[in-house]
Amino acid sequence: MPKEFREDVIRVYRGSDASMAQVAKDFGISASCLKRWLTIDERKSSANSGSSHPVEESDALREANKRIKLLEQENEVLRRAAAHLSQAHLPGK
Repeated sequence: MPKEFREDVIRVYRGSDASMAQVAKDFGISASCLKRWLTIDERKSSANSGSSHPVEESDALREANKRIKLLEQENEVLRRAAAHLSQAHLPGK
């Protein structure tokens, strides 16, 4: 496959919340092929930057960030509900 195609697929995967399998399917490649490309790209990046960040860490970080966003949204809903309930139970209403 052309280098530009691989770079586009990797960029789309890293910039989206879609699963590896979904991005691979969208581009007509296998998930194992995408995983291999990501591993190769990570090795190139770590060789250029002098530090190593395995693909599993970036996957874990992506999942953690999704979880944080969900928890923040849940927290906001609960905060608003608590504020509404405290207003509803004030004397004189």
